[in-house]
Amino acid sequence: MAVLRAMPADQFTRRMLVGCLLVAALAVSLRMAHADDDDDWRSLHRQVEAGQIKPLSEILDALARDWHGDVIDVDIEDDDGETLYEIELLGPQGQVVEFEIDARTGEVLEIEGRDLRSMQRR
Repeated sequence: MAVLRAMPADQFTRRMLVGCLLVAALAVSLRMAHADDDDDWRSLHRQVEAGQIKPLSEILDALARDWHGDVIDVDIEDDDGETLYEIELLGPQGQVVEFEIDARTGEVLEIEGRDLRSMQRR
């Protein structure tokens, strides 16, 4: 409970903090699990810096603008040469919804889950 009290009261700040923590946790766990894949992460970093793919923070901001929910999982994968973000949100009614997003354009390609209307911002 002490952790919850230490969280900022502002919802936007909390979301950004949680997002940053998720990204950091993802990076650490992937580094530990795939120490040999450093070149892949360097390549992704170079692609973000070159503007070839959108940074995760930009993708998360767009999701937060359009959808209610908290980020519970973030993955990035290569699908036949296309880089995709796969992001899961936990909705207000406990539903889990997965978004597949083109990392190059930021376009939502696919949404899987139930009761999507309750998550969509109007």
